[in-house]
Amino acid sequence: MDLQAKKEDKLRRIELALDSLSGFETDCRVCPRECRVNRHSGEKGFCQSTNKASLSHALLHYGEEPAISGLHDWSLNRTKNKGSGTIFFSGCNLKCLFCQNYQLSWLNKGKIVTDEELAGMMLNLEKKGALNINLVSPTHQILAILRALRIAYGQGFNLPLVYNSNGYEKVGVLRNLNGIIDIYLPDLKYFDSRVAGKFSGASDYFSQASLAIQEMYLQQPELILDEEEIARQGLIIRHLVLPGQTEDSLTLLEWIKQNLSPSICLSLMSQYYPCFKAPEEIRRPLTRDEYELVIKKAEDLGFESLFIQPISFGPDDHLVPDFNLPDPFRWEKPKGV
Repeated sequence: MDLQAKKEDKLRRIELALDSLSGFETDCRVCPRECRVNRHSGEKGFCQSTNKASLSHALLHYGEEPAISGLHDWSLNRTKNKGSGTIFFSGCNLKCLFCQNYQLSWLNKGKIVTDEELAGMMLNLEKKGALNINLVSPTHQILAILRALRIAYGQGFNLPLVYNSNGYEKVGVLRNLNGIIDIYLPDLKYFDSRVAGKFSGASDYFSQASLAIQEMYLQQPELILDEEEIARQGLIIRHLVLPGQTEDSLTLLEWIKQNLSPSICLSLMSQYYPCFKAPEEIRRPLTRDEYELVIKKAEDLGFESLFIQPISFGPDDHLVPDFNLPDPFRWEKPKGV
């Protein structure tokens, strides 16, 4: 399919998705919370969002996995790529107690923008040389995102779209994104419903996220890289290893192998830092032994594509952004090596 045909196909799919999901503006069921509020009239549900997009930052971002952000020489603070064109949306449909982006997910830092303004941000990031448009926490903002994409494609937009999600999704909504989203970048946080309920107020997390990730895998089963090893299509599953919860991590890895494939790309993250409302039982850093145990399990299970992080961070070397700054990631190192 040539470039113009691909763009026309995406525009067609966006129109179909907007038509299919249009009723959710007045009866919101866009995520598993199913708050059923009238967002069009300004009502807010769990995510604290209306029918317009709200976001904090739209910038070139170098801290994702190298396949998303490109390679960066941190000793020289230089990159051969321009980074990921990342848009950080406000609000969240999950609200983990330990969220590193709590200023956005819990405190709703950001501003409301029109569909035209959001489209302009995408186009501006493309002009700056972004490798992709990376939609962070898009689930509850998907209708505004689709409307903005319709405008952007009409003005010549042409970058891969990254759906950077917490994994707490509805399969029916994701099916509407088939052929629109190029790269899925979901979390798979928990297997145990008690852990999910305790830390994220969503005891049904795994039952929802497992189905969602299976749908993402059906849509984008193979991670396709270009000649510079930058992702053009595919799926990368992220898992943040939590202190004291390695058994849950090991169970998740077994489930991924049995239900998806050991060839799937995994990003195992060690960057946990006790933020915001982190409960006492996880109010400590992850240990080297805990992280190495999870990496070894992934290797023993035969996973072929792994992104891993440094095993430990000092007290001044964590990866917690500050969204009060013009550049929340001025110190940041990439998520995977």
